[in-house]
Amino acid sequence: MRTLILGDIHANLEAFNAVLEDVERRGGFERLWCLGDVVGYGPDPSACIALLRRHAHLCVVGNHDRAAVGGLDIRDFNPYAAFACRWTASRLTSEDAAWLSRLPEVVREGDFTLVHGSLRHPVWEYLLSDEIARSTFELLDTLCCLVGHSHIPFLCREVAKTPRFEVLPEGVPLGLGDERWILNPGAVGQPRDGDPRASYVIYDETSRSLTFWRVEYDVSTTQEKMRRAGLPGPLADRLSFGR
Repeated sequence: MRTLILGDIHANLEAFNAVLEDVERRGGFERLWCLGDVVGYGPDPSACIALLRRHAHLCVVGNHDRAAVGGLDIRDFNPYAAFACRWTASRLTSEDAAWLSRLPEVVREGDFTLVHGSLRHPVWEYLLSDEIARSTFELLDTLCCLVGHSHIPFLCREVAKTPRFEVLPEGVPLGLGDERWILNPGAVGQPRDGDPRASYVIYDETSRSLTFWRVEYDVSTTQEKMRRAGLPGPLADRLSFGR
């Protein structure tokens, strides 16, 4: 069984399609796990929801997913993100909204726990510090926690009860053992680590290994769609730089 692990699609259909095509070139997958924020920022929310739902999948809710259906106060968003949330809400079908509204905050599947932010605050907290990683390890009752939200790929190991953050190496299988991990596959639709390529992870159940990959996509097409839709220019511009 091969599982495609991704997050933060953010209504970027070109990036999502590029990931799916890249995975097929690398042997395909049987199921998909999404770590939230299917929508928000990008120009194709309904199309991305539909594409995700064509596959056997698990998905947790992200802050933009929840905001798009009125479940989160957008006053805590920056002005560009708030505008995009309102725009997204106006483009969702009733079926899209119902699906987003049903997404759980946390899912446990075998050795893995899926959450968008952290186990302390599943929807909103950015897991980027030792303190927040430590609190998630304290709440973790599986071997590995998969997170999104920050749009920054990383591996965090628990070494003698101490979190240790590492850069995810591209194309290098990482074998699951007895050590507990927190892993972020980065973002499909809006990377923020200085690399504009979409990113994802493949989990191979047979070898019990996870491999991180990146893939280029047609950034200019997504940007042109965003501009035609009237979405804020800085949200489109940042896709060129992965920031």
